[in-house]
Amino acid sequence: MKQNAIGGFDIYVNDMDRAAAFYQTVLNQQLENMGDPTDSSVEMKAFITDMDNYGAGGALVKRESAGPVTGGTIVYFGTEDCTAEESRVADAGGKVINPKMSIGEFGFVSVCMDTEGNLFGLSSMK
Repeated sequence: MKQNAIGGFDIYVNDMDRAAAFYQTVLNQQLENMGDPTDSSVEMKAFITDMDNYGAGGALVKRESAGPVTGGTIVYFGTEDCTAEESRVADAGGKVINPKMSIGEFGFVSVCMDTEGNLFGLSSMK
């Protein structure tokens, strides 16, 4: 079976409640509690994932041995029009770093910072 390069992602956080509230507000979706089968001290909340659809699933993760980082890999969340999600970032406690911009035939992106200091992107075709 051929698949996309990304099978999933983790966004590391220090404050799970604050981070979950941020992403739930910005993306307008609930996150689901998820456990780490190898370490009960790890706290995880998963983004809604339907493995029959295009894209990768992922989770917020609070783990003692890892934390947020600014300037690392950026995860882009697919949206209908990234302007809508971008408009909720500041009120949710985050920051818009680069407002919606064209990336030519690939649509549009916004780059933002969450409440934990992680950079993330929003992507849309309109």
